[in-house]
Amino acid sequence: MRLRALSDTLRRPGPRPHAGRDLAVAVFVSTVAAGGLLAELWVGRHYFAIWRLTRGVGDTVFYSGDGRPWFPLDEQRRDVSLDQVSPYVVKAVIAVEDRRFYRHPGIDPVGLVRAGWRDVRSGGVVEGGSTLTQQLARTLFLSNERTWARKAKEALLALMLEQVLTKDQILELYLNRVYLSGGVYGVEAMSRKLFVKRARELSLAESALVAGLIRAPSALSPWSNIEGALQRSERVLAKMRQEGFISAEDERSALHAHLRITSSPGLADTRSGYVKDYLRQLFRDQMGGDHPPDWQVRTTFLPAVQAAAEQSVAAGLRRLGIPGLEAALVALDPSTGDLLAVVGGHDFNAAPFNRAVRSRRQPGSAFKPFVYAAALERGMSPVSVLDNLQSIAAGAYQEWAPRNAEGYAPESQTLREALLESNNQAAVALQQRIGAGAVLKVADEVGLHGLPNVPSLALGTGLVTPLELTAAYAVFPNGGWAVKPRAIVRILDDGGSTAYENPVDRRRVLSEPVAFQALTMLRDVVDMGTAASARSLGLRIPAGGKTGTTDEFKDAWFVGFSTSVVAGVWVGFDQPAAIGRDAYGARVALPIWAEFMRRTARALPAGEFQPPPGMREVELCRVSYLRPVETCPVYVEYFKEGDDIPSRLCPIHRGSFRQEARRAVDDLLASLGRKLRHIFKW
Repeated sequence: MRLRALSDTLRRPGPRPHAGRDLAVAVFVSTVAAGGLLAELWVGRHYFAIWRLTRGVGDTVFYSGDGRPWFPLDEQRRDVSLDQVSPYVVKAVIAVEDRRFYRHPGIDPVGLVRAGWRDVRSGGVVEGGSTLTQQLARTLFLSNERTWARKAKEALLALMLEQVLTKDQILELYLNRVYLSGGVYGVEAMSRKLFVKRARELSLAESALVAGLIRAPSALSPWSNIEGALQRSERVLAKMRQEGFISAEDERSALHAHLRITSSPGLADTRSGYVKDYLRQLFRDQMGGDHPPDWQVRTTFLPAVQAAAEQSVAAGLRRLGIPGLEAALVALDPSTGDLLAVVGGHDFNAAPFNRAVRSRRQPGSAFKPFVYAAALERGMSPVSVLDNLQSIAAGAYQEWAPRNAEGYAPESQTLREALLESNNQAAVALQQRIGAGAVLKVADEVGLHGLPNVPSLALGTGLVTPLELTAAYAVFPNGGWAVKPRAIVRILDDGGSTAYENPVDRRRVLSEPVAFQALTMLRDVVDMGTAASARSLGLRIPAGGKTGTTDEFKDAWFVGFSTSVVAGVWVGFDQPAAIGRDAYGARVALPIWAEFMRRTARALPAGEFQPPPGMREVELCRVSYLRPVETCPVYVEYFKEGDDIPSRLCPIHRGSFRQEARRAVDDLLASLGRKLRHIFKW
């Protein structure tokens, strides 16, 4: 039996000796076939796209948040035929960018060898060696990333362009599409913006200046770095002479020519200029400085909301009537961080500096909600009491002590009352009680980075932008989530494929009960506190927010929210100076915010704020923040797990006989307790 079993085992077929090799070959062949098919599809699609260029080049279009086309990447575009461009421009561009343009098939072997050798020596892609045709291929079809894969695609596309188009067609497309700084694309548009003349009228010196911008349009912008632009033009003239395009006498004359340029690039469309410029810059930052055609940039902005923001800022500054005063407004969706409107100032054409995203100023009392949120996160409740407020000083800095705007300084206050009144001493006392580290932690988590660890932190002495502060406030209406502001959702290339995806970025930083408690306190600020004038200005929806005013009235803020939008307003001068007497945030910034909220009430409908599950609802006296008696004005306080809930009755209002008796007993016991503690020195 054992011999038969052994014999059967020996006769049983075993694994084929070459099965693994055959499988590897099959996988390799399949992979090559699939790769070849994908390559054919890619080449075919781009050949068709190149063929379409003979009918003209499309434009990248930005879409609004509702999915509709909004504006093109280049609103100043002016395409002209090659014979409408000065011969000096053509020769200057060829001399400095691709002197063998008319002799190579799309790629320049000499230039590639030189650039490749430098790339190898540096260990990366540092020199392009790109021909004009390659630059056009990148501009029309690719991103600006420096990788070997992109360079390979660029070279292949350049060869394809040369097969379909003539040299003059390629050069014409290039001169119409090249980026030349100041948001201007193409030599015709640049000629009109820079010299107020047509491209065909440019002199040799002017042509050299324009051609010199191609290499570094942002760094050499003649509106910000005329010296650098002129130095580069000298290099262009030298190259033109070396190539025999001009004589030495022509070069000397051009070097001594007096160039008259405009003082600023100006804008073709000033409407929504700040947000359009902001989006264009984000696109260029992500995809490079080139200008691909027929791409789609899907944004989060709503044009109707953007228009309301611009109108509100303009109307608010007109009402104030102070020359040179500026304002910024940011509005976003609190649940996603999606930007809905950005206004960076009064007039983009006059001052394109975007104060909404770039101006860093002190937020003043508008920072206080994050101090209170940190305290709530550490176990305090809205009716926790801060004592000894009149003796508050800032640690070792005894020469500094906070004072309230109206000079009133109560001895003790609940957190709710202190925030409602924007009590400076209470905010500093709270910071001292929980520690600056706790405040800085919350601030950093909601996007307010790099704030100073100083005694006056609670009073908003750090620096923030309106965009940062507005986004930070989203943590209150959205239930404790920090959101990253998002302006672009995705970018689609000319074939409809996703070239860039930007998902919602948010993370929990406060518990939901803490966020809701802070929200109810900020609602009190609007309903009966420092921002109560919002109601007299016509605000009817449930809303919360906080005013902010810095020392000497240099900055005025209001940041507020509903369930559907968070909006922040800053008002001040570009060079910090007093706005005026009593220029509080409630008087200067709040009216702009309230008008914006009214204008967008239909587009951004607001609902009621809902408490999270598990919170305990307790009726308290609105004045004493203790248990109410019969004649107390009352409100509902929300307590989270672990909060101390008041048990004492209100001592201010008259109660029923039973309530009065109970209060007398409570007062007697409290008095006796104090005496016993004094006797036994508890």
